[in-house]
Amino acid sequence: MMTVNFVAMGKLKERYFREACAEYQKRLGAFAKVAVREPEPVDLPYDPSSAQIEKALCREAELIRAQAAGFTVAMCVEGKTMSSEELAAKLEGLGNGGTSTVSFIVGSSFGLDESLKRECGLRLSMSPMTFPHGLARVMLFEQVYRAFSIMNNSKYHK
Repeated sequence: MMTVNFVAMGKLKERYFREACAEYQKRLGAFAKVAVREPEPVDLPYDPSSAQIEKALCREAELIRAQAAGFTVAMCVEGKTMSSEELAAKLEGLGNGGTSTVSFIVGSSFGLDESLKRECGLRLSMSPMTFPHGLARVMLFEQVYRAFSIMNNSKYHK
């Protein structure tokens, strides 16, 4: 059974996003071991300079590296877009190739450190559109659950 880690900077504030993530986490548990890790983002002033942002992202990358394992997927706007079927095929290929752990990484409001993104096995984008952080996390949980449903011939994916 594959282990799927969701490493996302910060805790979800909105109850409805937490509940939605929890529901998909529970469903995904039928197909994989699931872990959620939420390191605290680095505090920044209201209007941070580029240097302050870069320093914060570098520190957050260290926190993420300590939590992520296995094949790493950086969630970022410039990443590759995939259909649900393509994501399922990617995860299935990783599993068939001996990968036992996949970590999906979601950065803070300023994204992810460039060095961390370079280290990841895949840069994945949900869409070129911008979504609220909480909604993006729900969407990621749902799509990973959908991918495992496809891999296991479940009726969820139609």
